[in-house]
Amino acid sequence: MIVSKQKPFLDILTALETASRVFLIGCAKCATVCKSGGEEQLWQMQEELTAAGKDVTGSVVIDEACHMLRVQRDLRAKGEMVTSADALLVLACGAGVQSVSAGSDKSTVAGLDTLFLGNIRRFGQFEQRCSLCGECRLNETAGICPVTLCPKGLLNGPCGGMDEGRCEVNTDAECAWYQIYSRLRDRGEAAPLVTTNPPRDFAKHLKPGSLKLEK
Repeated sequence: MIVSKQKPFLDILTALETASRVFLIGCAKCATVCKSGGEEQLWQMQEELTAAGKDVTGSVVIDEACHMLRVQRDLRAKGEMVTSADALLVLACGAGVQSVSAGSDKSTVAGLDTLFLGNIRRFGQFEQRCSLCGECRLNETAGICPVTLCPKGLLNGPCGGMDEGRCEVNTDAECAWYQIYSRLRDRGEAAPLVTTNPPRDFAKHLKPGSLKLEK
């Protein structure tokens, strides 16, 4: 899931400086789980904006704010609430904000900062485990991504600063390569670590990315 957090309210007000009437948009998927853009957060934002002198014309929580056609459909369904607004405030990730901006001629304001693709450890606790690098090495590293979990992104074992299994950059964390070796050892698969991994092929991480499934 995409992990996000709400921007400081003063930053949001600054972005809405020229807008007196605002329509609110949330996301029922990632932003709701992160408690950054669900129903509850839209109500809180409406109260804060009203207290700041803004007129909130309405709101909608879109099932998937990154789904461009769904965004257009849901905005059309809100009719006058959207057309009467000066700006659309989007409490969704950057992909959601861009879906809204592409589907409307209204000024679109991002209310969240998009942080990372995250795993859910438990409710309210998220961890980045993948960097979307386009060249997955998990088959060689026991399902642990060194590109992400190692602050240096090392592909061939720990750096010289690793101390008793701890990372020198973040001493509160285990070294990613220590984790990889330990998991392979426990599974009786430590031998593959003698193989040298080739450098990353950055051509596989082209921006902007796209994928069209064959029918």
